[in-house]
Amino acid sequence: MLEEMRIRSLGVIDDAVVELSPGFTAVTGETGAGKTMVVTSLGLLLGGRADPALVRIGAKAAVVEGRIALRPGSSAVLRAEEAGAELDEGTLLVSRTVSAEGRSRAFLGGRSVPVGVLAELADELVAVHGQTDQQGLLRPARQREALDRYAGDAVAGPLAKYAGAYRRLRAVAVELEELVTRARERAQEADLLRFGLDEIAAVEPLPGEDVELAAEAERLGHAEALASAAALAHSALAGNPEDPESVDGATLVAGAHRALESVRSHDPALAALAERIGEVAILLGDVAGELAGYAADLDADPLRLAAVEERRAALTALTRKYGEDITAVLAWAQESADRLTELDGDDDRIEQLTAERDGLRGELSVLAQELTDARTEAAARFAEAVTAELASLAMPHARVSFAVGQSEDPEGVEVGGRTVAYGPTGADEVELLLAPHPGAPARPIAKGASGGELSRVMLAVEVVFAGTDPVPTYLFDEVDAGVGGKAAVEIGRRLAKLAKSAQVVVVTHLPQVAAFADRQLLVEKTNDGSVTRSGVTVLEGEDRVRELSRMLAGQEDSETARAHAEELLATARADG
Repeated sequence: MLEEMRIRSLGVIDDAVVELSPGFTAVTGETGAGKTMVVTSLGLLLGGRADPALVRIGAKAAVVEGRIALRPGSSAVLRAEEAGAELDEGTLLVSRTVSAEGRSRAFLGGRSVPVGVLAELADELVAVHGQTDQQGLLRPARQREALDRYAGDAVAGPLAKYAGAYRRLRAVAVELEELVTRARERAQEADLLRFGLDEIAAVEPLPGEDVELAAEAERLGHAEALASAAALAHSALAGNPEDPESVDGATLVAGAHRALESVRSHDPALAALAERIGEVAILLGDVAGELAGYAADLDADPLRLAAVEERRAALTALTRKYGEDITAVLAWAQESADRLTELDGDDDRIEQLTAERDGLRGELSVLAQELTDARTEAAARFAEAVTAELASLAMPHARVSFAVGQSEDPEGVEVGGRTVAYGPTGADEVELLLAPHPGAPARPIAKGASGGELSRVMLAVEVVFAGTDPVPTYLFDEVDAGVGGKAAVEIGRRLAKLAKSAQVVVVTHLPQVAAFADRQLLVEKTNDGSVTRSGVTVLEGEDRVRELSRMLAGQEDSETARAHAEELLATARADG
């Protein structure tokens, strides 16, 4: 139950406290006095949209604070504790701040929380209804939601199964459509990949082959120069057999080594140098031998050179198209082979998806029919209950009914032997019909209901909901719009009955409704046009009679209006 709200710098309200109580509370006041700000404040506490235009001119921020008593062990208590909120003896403090720049902050039990947490709690704590909700009831989608809410698990179960199958069907349909519409592009891509793979397969490149052939081509292209240089180097190191007078490096090193060997025993340092010269002699011998072998093995075959260059040209053709070197070409070939396998498998995938789509359509057909049957059964009970409530709201001869049908769609799903359109909530189109008096045809309430009738239908619907899915608090903002006379009295009486099982707060301009309230709050502006702390007062005794008189005749001191006001209060007390 909502116990109290403090509102600061919101619209015309400067600083005001709204103290609420169990039962039926009526909020009244002159037009423009700020009654609607009470509804707006509660909306902010319940996670509603923060509009910086609501911040009072000259203020930095608007602040709304509320104190809500929660039932021990309720889901609202558990959700608040999950959010880190602390409760004070079962009472939850809620705060919402909206800055003039549009920034919004929410606090729950002393802990800063996302605004969405307040909205989650709102579904379990308060039902808010205003004139915009009446207009919302005109939309078929809202009417279907109302019917589903009334039906409860009977619709919720099949609807959850249907929604899951529907989401899967949409995903399958999207993937299937993409595969089918891109068939030409995929075929072109596959042809290009096959061409490239065939071209690579014809060459059969080996990893690193391009590097090896480049080195071989360089060697074969300079074979004569390499052989001549190797021969000269060999002669310089090992001597030329054809020139006995020539001096070679091996002979000179050997002479140096002999010169030191004879005296090396006299100085260890010289002995070390002799060792190193010996090592040089061995190294020269090895190099001279390898040079002789290199020159002998060097192949200057022009045919081999031509073959190498031809192979290199084939490899270059591949690297020009598919990679910077043969390693990259081979990597492209592997990736392309995988992609081609994927593309070639699309036909199988299309076949699989088509079969799955057809199966899901069949499943949706069954689930959609279950939904239709559940909604049709619930619609009869819902309409009967709302019709009974309308009899208590000065519409004794009105009849409410629901039309549950489907629109045909050749591309839809078969339900009950007809191919109908299907959507995320089923194939049903739900419309609330009203026959206001005997003999009148049942027409959609969007076309056949007056403002007053629509107000009473909405109230009747909410009263029916209160019996099946109750919430602790109901807030109605001018639910009696367009109503007067006896109908207004019946609305007040019905709200008082609803207040026996829940807290009911009503912003009203009708004295017939306010008279039935257990408590009446008056919202008044001060001379400067603002509502201050003292501007929201509890009316009792003579003050309440005066306010009801003003609401009746616009004259607080009219004896006739006072008599009528006292009569209304007496009637309300008698009903209570």
